[in-house]
Amino acid sequence: MSQNPFAPLRPALETLAAEGRVLPATGQAMEELMRPDHTEVLDTLRLGEERVLDAFFEAGNYDVYVQLEPLHRSVDHPFRFFLDGSARTFFLGDVVEGSRRSPIHVSQIGAVAVHRERNGRMRVAAAHHKLLLMLDKSALSFSHEVERLVSDAGDRFGFVDLMERDSDVDATSGKEPRSRAAHKAHHEMATLEEELGRALARSPGDWLVLDGSLGKDLYAWTDIQEFLGVTKSFSRHPMFKLPAGRRSYTVNIFDLLSKLPASARTAVFSARSGAVAIWYVRLREQRHLDYPLMGVIKIELPRPNRDPVPSELINRLSSALVAERQSSPHGRDERWHAHLYAVFLAEQAVKQGFVSQEVVKAGLRWPVLAQGG
Repeated sequence: MSQNPFAPLRPALETLAAEGRVLPATGQAMEELMRPDHTEVLDTLRLGEERVLDAFFEAGNYDVYVQLEPLHRSVDHPFRFFLDGSARTFFLGDVVEGSRRSPIHVSQIGAVAVHRERNGRMRVAAAHHKLLLMLDKSALSFSHEVERLVSDAGDRFGFVDLMERDSDVDATSGKEPRSRAAHKAHHEMATLEEELGRALARSPGDWLVLDGSLGKDLYAWTDIQEFLGVTKSFSRHPMFKLPAGRRSYTVNIFDLLSKLPASARTAVFSARSGAVAIWYVRLREQRHLDYPLMGVIKIELPRPNRDPVPSELINRLSSALVAERQSSPHGRDERWHAHLYAVFLAEQAVKQGFVSQEVVKAGLRWPVLAQGG
C-alpha cells in the first residue's frame, strides 16, 4: 500500500480533533471552486480607477490594428520558458471551540516551468508543489500549536490563516472564512510561481511566458528580465482612447476586439500609470468560434521605467505568440481557443503533481487521518 501523502499533517489534524469538536464535511473532503472567474475579477481590480487606457504606448506604430505573420521557432525562437500554476482546495469540515468555529481546508498548489530546447523538445525545467492547511487562526485558541505542527511537517507543507489581510482576496471573496479559501490558495500559488520564476537559469534572449497577469505586486517581477504575462480570461470593463486626427474617441473592449482580425494585434496601451504595457492578439478567426472575444489573448509587459515599447519588439513577440497556437489542446480544455500549447503542457505538468480527488477523500478522514494511501 502506498504512503498516504497527507500523513505528515496527521499531528495537526489530531490536535484539531482533540482540542475542538470537528464537524466533518458530508462525503469527506469537498472541492471548493472560485466563483466568479477569479482571473477576470483580479484583472478588473488591478485596473483600479484607470478604466480608460491610452494608445499608443509604443514607438513606431500608429495603427489600431497590426497584421502579423506567424513567427515560427525555426526562424526565431524567443520564447523558451513557460510558467503556469494551479490550485485545488478541499473543505474538510468545521472545528468548533466554545462559541467560535473555523472551517478547515486543505489545498494542493503547484507551479511548473517547462523549457523548450532549440530542437523543439519540451522538458520540465522546475516544479514546486505544496500542501496547505488553512484555518481562521483568530477563531481557535490552539491554532498556534496547529501552525507549529504543520511547520514541523516539512517544506512541502504550509499553514495559511484564512483571515489574514490581502487586498485581492478581500475584494474578491468577502469576509466569511470559507469563501476565502480557494482565493487564498490562488494567492499562495502566485507566490510559488514567482519563487520558481526567479530561480530559473535563463540565458539572455530566453523569454519567459507567465500564464496569467503580472499580479498585484507588479514590482516583485520588475527585476526579472525578458518576460511577459499572457491572459486567456480578462476584464470586460476597460475602455480605450484612440486618436482620430486632432481629436480622440473612446471604444469599449467589445468594439475593439470584435474588429481585430485573425493573426493580428491591437495597438499597445498604457496601464497602471505606464508601469505595464498591454495589448491584445487574436489567435483564431472568429468564424470558428462562438463569441467575438474567444480566440483572443491579453499580453502584459512590465515597463519599470515607464517608457513606450518599440513596435518592432511588440511585433516580434506577438508574431511568435501567434505561432504558438499551432498545436491546440482542442477538446481537452474549454479554453483551447486562447491556449498556447507550451503553457498547456506546463498546466498539465502541474496537475500531474496533484493527488486525485479520490486519494484526497481516502487520505483525509475524521476523527484522525486515514492510515492508507
